[in-house]
Amino acid sequence: MGSPSGHNLAANPDYQTKVAMGKNAEMDRRSTLSIRESMPTYVKELIAGGVAGGIAKTSVAPLERVKILFQTRYGNFQSLGVWRSLLCVSKTEGVGGLYRGNGASVLRVVPYAALHFMTYEQYRRWLIEKHPFLATGPLVDLMAGSLAGGTAVLFTYPLDLARTKLAYQVANHSFSYTNQASGSISSCSYQPYYRGIRDVLTTVYKDGGLRGLYRGVAPTLYGIIPYAGLKFYVYESLKGSLPSEQQQSVSVKLACGAVAGLVGQTFTYPLDVVRRQMQVQRPYAENGFSGLGSAEFQHRGTMDGIMSVIRTQGWRQMFAGLSINYLKLAPSVAIGFAAYDGMKSWLGVPPRERAKKSSSR
Repeated sequence: MGSPSGHNLAANPDYQTKVAMGKNAEMDRRSTLSIRESMPTYVKELIAGGVAGGIAKTSVAPLERVKILFQTRYGNFQSLGVWRSLLCVSKTEGVGGLYRGNGASVLRVVPYAALHFMTYEQYRRWLIEKHPFLATGPLVDLMAGSLAGGTAVLFTYPLDLARTKLAYQVANHSFSYTNQASGSISSCSYQPYYRGIRDVLTTVYKDGGLRGLYRGVAPTLYGIIPYAGLKFYVYESLKGSLPSEQQQSVSVKLACGAVAGLVGQTFTYPLDVVRRQMQVQRPYAENGFSGLGSAEFQHRGTMDGIMSVIRTQGWRQMFAGLSINYLKLAPSVAIGFAAYDGMKSWLGVPPRERAKKSSSR
């Protein structure tokens, strides 16, 4: 009795289709697994870092947009505050305006994060293998993180320049806000100059050549080298101070990463402000732009930029937008670490080699 029933089931077209689909799905799964297993470790780290960077950056893009407007002293955004600035941008440009420049940002962050994480792992392995007397404890993370940060910046800086110039623009629509306490009226308006990433890069290259594409790279390197090193150093130090069973907790990793990011950012933030102002300044005062386009704000170098900002804008400007950065940094770092760890696990990246606590001899 069972045999005819089984025969009829096997002859059923729907059943055959489901069986075929199941076999195809299994073949696809095995094929994907085979591809992942055949990937070199550095390729897996590149992919994991790139995906993590893109997800983390997009999640905090609106706050990043307002932070840049604060740093570059555009209009009166600082007087509006964070939430009213977000409202101003969304009213004048729509929700999409909150993500203006995010395309350039993601286009920069994906290769930047990919290179940053991958080169960090590579530099770390190299230090442990070739210079064991230096690669002791969290010190190896400080050195590897600093080297990786500088390497990633040099390869992706023109895209960061494009992102900043696009985010600096505010659409030519007016939006007014009345302060209930003082009765004063604030507004924001601006005519965009650049039409997209490609337009920024071509225009800047025509105006200043390769040097123009790397305007502001010095304070960027001065900032990212200690920041990247401190971030990994603090992260590994905090995590290493906990019991081994707690170190694998995702929440612990995210908390350690957030603290590490906040510490590193606080020490290097003034250089980030100078970098943004150098990126958005134009070479001529007669370009029709107000504010940073004028000769008063032409920074000739990092130290000149620092002294110029303090002299003409006050020392508080060196920390303009820092509160927003704190607000966006914690979720950004948390999401970035979670995504990176998840991608490494999915891709099958082997566990990281631990540094020795003392010199090998």
